[in-house]
Formats: sequence, C-alpha cells, structure tokens
Amino acid sequence: MHTRDHNREFQDNARKYAYDFDYVLRRFMMRSLQPFTVNGNALEMGCFEGEMTELLAQRFGELTVIEAASELIARARQRVPERVNFVESLFEKADFAGQFDNIFLVHTLEHLDDPVAVMRQVTGWLRPGGRFMVVVPNANAPSRQIAVKMGLISHNSAVTSAEFEHGHRVTYSFDTLERDVRTAGFDIIHRGGVFFKPLANSQFDQLMQTDIISPEYLEGCYTLGMQYPDLCASIFLVCEYVMPRGLHA
Repeated sequence: MHTRDHNREFQDNARKYAYDFDYVLRRFMMRSLQPFTVNGNALEMGCFEGEMTELLAQRFGELTVIEAASELIARARQRVPERVNFVESLFEKADFAGQFDNIFLVHTLEHLDDPVAVMRQVTGWLRPGGRFMVVVPNANAPSRQIAVKMGLISHNSAVTSAEFEHGHRVTYSFDTLERDVRTAGFDIIHRGGVFFKPLANSQFDQLMQTDIISPEYLEGCYTLGMQYPDLCASIFLVCEYVMPRGLHA
C-alpha cells in the first residue's frame, strides 16, 4: 500500500475539498447528534480545519482531537480554547484504551483504508455506557442521484477520481454503513439523516450568496431531512459497545 500524504489530500483539485455549505452542514450535524451525547469527555477523530471541533468544544469541557495532518491541527488549534488536546497520529497507531465517553467520527470514515479495523479499535476506546457517533456523506442524497442521471457519475456509491485524490475510499449508504459498524462490533441505537439535499454543494455555495437561499430555507431542508433520512446530505449512526461476556478485565 502506498504511503498517504494527509497534508496533501485536503488541498483543492478538480473539485473543492470544502464548500461554504459544508460549514453550514456541520452546525446541523451537531444539532442532530447533541441529544444522543452523554455526560463526560469526548474524542474527535479527524478535525479538518476545526469547524466541528469548535462546536464540540462548546459542548464538552474535556475534548481530545486525533488528526494525522499537521497542517490541519495548526489551523484547528486557532479556533478552539487551549484546553482542547490535539494528538497528531494515525488512528491505527493510537492507544486510548477506555478513555472516552463520547467519540465522534464525522465525514472521516469514508477516508479510511480499513474502516472496520479502525472502528474495532474504537470499541476499546469507549468507557462503559459511552457513545460512538459516526457521520458520513450519503450516496443516496438527491443531488448525487441527479448527478448519476445527468451522467456526471456512474452510480450513487461511486468514488470519483477527484474524490479519491481527496482521500475518499468509499461512498456510504445506510446499508453499507450499518454493515461496517455492526461488523466492527457495535450496537446501533439510532439512525438518522442530516439535511435534505436537493442541490450539489457548489450550487448551494452560489445560491447562498443571493437571497434565493435564506436561513429559513436551510432550516426547512434540515427539518424535512428528519422525515426523509435516506435523502439527506449526510447519514449518521449512534452506537454503543457492550463488551462480550468473558472479556471483562
């Protein structure tokens, strides 16, 4: 396997890595996940430039972030209080045995070479009663299905060459996400979608500069997404891990 350059993968190529719409979506993600969090500390796996880190730091007094790209850690540090602890490491090389009450893997699972292996590690990082929350872009988002009908991508779950350059290795839908999470050993206690998504990110970015897309429209898409999770921009699972009998220390 070739060595990946995590500082290169988030650079723009034929497609942008991050759109203004992504930042809007992060706030809606936090609204969706917050009711399922438990008291205690938290771990964020992968921080990009710190938009989600900033929201998590408002919720948790004790927050640790693990990120492989040194440039992204430098950017995220500038957005959050000094109490946030950053660890520069690949997930595969980390050892957080039994340390966390809440673990967030947001728009990162699809970047992993072996997502099931990493999530198996995460089962050991949770404290008893802890929650693991995983969020991924949705292969079945209407904007993506429209792109298939337009001939821009071959099928809903395709990984385009530009996405691959950005580190994407898989495009999940509920069935494949649930398969991987269960294979890793987690129990799924809730599933949901974040933000009904009729347009591509680039289209949202253009329209948000006008009065066509208002805050009320964005709120309406978020609320409608609760009714149609399979047609949302992102899908999420809230998970718990119960150690099998005979494995307790």
